[in-house]
Amino acid sequence: MKRKPFLIIALFLLSGLYSFAQTYTILAKPAGGKDWGYANLKGEFFIEPKFRDCIGFSEEGLAAIYDGKQKKFYFINLQGEILPTEITDFKLIEVFGFGMKGFNDGLAAVKYKDLWGFLNTEGKLMVQATFEKVTPFNGGFASGQKGGKFYVIDGNGNETLLDIPGLEDVNEFSEGFAIFKTADDMVGFIDGNGKIAIPAKFKSAGDFSGGLAWAKDPTTSVGYIDVKGDWVVPPKFDAGKFYDPETGLARIKMGDQWAYTNNRGDLSFIKDTEIWEDFFSGLARGKKNGLFGFYNSNMEWVIMPQFDGARDFKNGYASVKKGDKWGIIDTAGNWVVEPKFEDIKDVVISK
Repeated sequence: MKRKPFLIIALFLLSGLYSFAQTYTILAKPAGGKDWGYANLKGEFFIEPKFRDCIGFSEEGLAAIYDGKQKKFYFINLQGEILPTEITDFKLIEVFGFGMKGFNDGLAAVKYKDLWGFLNTEGKLMVQATFEKVTPFNGGFASGQKGGKFYVIDGNGNETLLDIPGLEDVNEFSEGFAIFKTADDMVGFIDGNGKIAIPAKFKSAGDFSGGLAWAKDPTTSVGYIDVKGDWVVPPKFDAGKFYDPETGLARIKMGDQWAYTNNRGDLSFIKDTEIWEDFFSGLARGKKNGLFGFYNSNMEWVIMPQFDGARDFKNGYASVKKGDKWGIIDTAGNWVVEPKFEDIKDVVISK
């Protein structure tokens, strides 16, 4: 009995250390500036703006930078120090409209001598560059292609050959599953062991989120399936988007009308908006009279339309624009960082 207070204090200290270890960072441009730097939630730059092409910090506390003059990619840590890497003349995955892909799950896909492998956070090649094509790691797995064959790659660099007749492509993993496509233009899902978890019986599908994924049946109607491939919400929509497990809602389209469905197929509508977006941190971005705000899962405005620009919530914060400057608000609509930046990205958490 006498040991309980000590255990409680120890647990409290451990939880405090864990929360203290989390660092919130923002990729931002100062007013009138052209270069990006890294700021904290006080709006103070802890790495001065000097990068023209870069992305936000990963959960591992590493950010990818591209030096246009030297035509080289590299990584920096939260102190602004360059990560020493086993190879230096490498490239990163670049997705049009989304920028570079850096670290995820402790690994970053790198292209070296025209082939792809993965660096770990110590700058070592954890997976040798032998693949013609790879996806980023997600949930402990990635996919890769070499010699016309596809493989699942785990975090230790082990490769599992995918023995699927007519296999054409494999997407990035999400919640332990990855979409695969066959020669007859149908899609299904594999698991991290490289086994078919859901046969290729859909025209198209989205990634799993909260145990559900949108899928399109052969008649091109969209519904939502579970990890067994069974319909949870029957296919009856023209389009479907990301399912948000926090609110239990997914954005769907019927004709010209956007709405939201829960996992029982019950629909919710909000008509008092000019745009309809997915839910993040319990809120969805809307627009009224040309100004942006946010509504909740009851389809009620909780942050009234008042901003000239806005990004979706991430990690409990949203980047919003007032006039010609950007700042940060919380889910109550309070300013965390007053609008003072030329441009700004999402608030991310590093550990």
